[in-house]
Amino acid sequence: MRVVLAEDLFLLRDGLVRLLEAHGFEIAAAVESGPELARALAELDPDVAVVDVRLPPTHTDEGLQCALAARRARPGLPVLVLSQHVEQLYARELLADGTGGVGYLLKDRVFDAAQFTDAVRRVAGGGTAMDPQVVQQLLSRRAAHEGPLARLTPREREVLELMAQGRSNAAIAAKLVITERAVAKHTANIFAKLGLEVSDDDNRRVLAVLAHLDRGR
Repeated sequence: MRVVLAEDLFLLRDGLVRLLEAHGFEIAAAVESGPELARALAELDPDVAVVDVRLPPTHTDEGLQCALAARRARPGLPVLVLSQHVEQLYARELLADGTGGVGYLLKDRVFDAAQFTDAVRRVAGGGTAMDPQVVQQLLSRRAAHEGPLARLTPREREVLELMAQGRSNAAIAAKLVITERAVAKHTANIFAKLGLEVSDDDNRRVLAVLAHLDRGR
């Protein structure tokens, strides 16, 4: 699996290269600036891009904007964005086109090798990997508006939070120590209460849930 990596801090970039290579990824390019990232994405056709939001020369959202431009040029290009803090605007921009192969993780997650590499693989496979803190903020903000979320049971909220992170029914069942049949029942109840169309496609349901939560902004 070929990866284009963009991170301006040398030590972190070098560490990510070593981590990914140790887990079987091929690093097609490891760059430190927005212009370098744009060229690499245009020329190398990677399986997935792992991109820091803030890159030179602007140190604002250069990395994110390069990734979004690359997705417009190549719809569905898998992109995993790394950020120092939870910034919901960036998460919304990444999810705006409604297609899979997207992820938003805090850099703290990079230090959990298994969690990070699992997120890279999930995104590369067309899935979604949303940081739990992003999901929690969306849930908290929507709860403040009452509405459908107020009708969910505590267990349904747990399932919803894990679902929005991009977890499958099997992964949710393992995390909550319940059966997959129970997860399927909770999921059906959640979609009914939120007024969303039920889907067996894990990624479609994640995007539907995130879109619903995002309407609370």
